[in-house]
Amino acid sequence: MAITLTQQAADHIRRHLEKRGKGLGLRLGVKPSGCSGMSYQLEYVDDPMAEDQIFEQFGARLYVAPDSLTYLQGTELDYAREGLNEGFRFRNPNEKAACGCGESFTV
Repeated sequence: MAITLTQQAADHIRRHLEKRGKGLGLRLGVKPSGCSGMSYQLEYVDDPMAEDQIFEQFGARLYVAPDSLTYLQGTELDYAREGLNEGFRFRNPNEKAACGCGESFTV
């Protein structure tokens, strides 16, 4: 299973990389955190790691380390604006539960 990007997420990534003036894409990972156990982590990629899996759609790239891929298989990364709130949304079929504030999840 792949990790996918919506058009909105890809547009947002490309715009921010252009504003930043450098970078190849975003690294998507998970780390132990929060009340449910794991949280998503995003960071710019300037120098990819040899073991990274690369997922590209709509001209934007996501880099994922193999140790995070287990938790992220099948995830769709979206970007949405709702009123005054905006941000990335993760549709992860592996999620079993999420904390009330939405900052962490369990697989």
